[in-house]
Amino acid sequence: MQFALSVGSFSPTLRVALTTGLLGGFTTYSSFNYETLEYFQEGAWRAGCLNLSVTVASCLVAGMLGSGPAGC
Repeated sequence: MQFALSVGSFSPTLRVALTTGLLGGFTTYSSFNYETLEYFQEGAWRAGCLNLSVTVASCLVAGMLGSGPAGC
C-alpha cells in the first residue's frame, strides 16, 4: 500500500482492490492458521480438527452457493 501511494501510478480502485482483496485474504488466512495451530500446540486436537473441518467445509459450501445453480 505504501508503495502504491508513493509511486502514484496505481488508481484508487486498484489500491482498494489490493488492500481489501489481496491483503485481506492474507490476514484471514493467517488468523485461521494461527488459531488452528494454537489448538494443536495446546493439545486440543478435537478443537483443531473441528476448526479445520468446519472452515474448509463452510468455504466449499459458500463457493458452491456463490457460483449459482450450476454449482449446486
